[in-house]
Amino acid sequence: MSASLDAAARFFAAVEAHDAEGVRAAYAPDARIWHNIDGVGAPGQTVDENLRVLLRLWGALADMRYEIVRRETTETGFVQQHVLRARIQKTGETFAMPACIVCVVQDGRIARLDEYVDSGQAAALVAALA
Repeated sequence: MSASLDAAARFFAAVEAHDAEGVRAAYAPDARIWHNIDGVGAPGQTVDENLRVLLRLWGALADMRYEIVRRETTETGFVQQHVLRARIQKTGETFAMPACIVCVVQDGRIARLDEYVDSGQAAALVAALA
């Protein structure tokens, strides 16, 4: 397995396991994380900021998992198309949100993560985090 695909596997396994230290270890210390829907401009969130979002997400969603549609290496890292599936704890409703991420991997760790989601489908997630 390539270093980029190994980094992807470690990162998503840690997110699914609600393992904050595993997520931190998958990121380079100065990594930047950007989402097309959160209003945070360039260069994006820091690792600590992203972990705070993940903690809120983990508190709002149960049975969270990624259905990987496609994961491929690129010249600088990997691209992944997936569907985030979960149950919203507040309402019990099931949730599915397609997404695409583009990551830069350096020295086996994610240095840059750009996530693209449909803002309309993300509305349920935003409401669950409120």
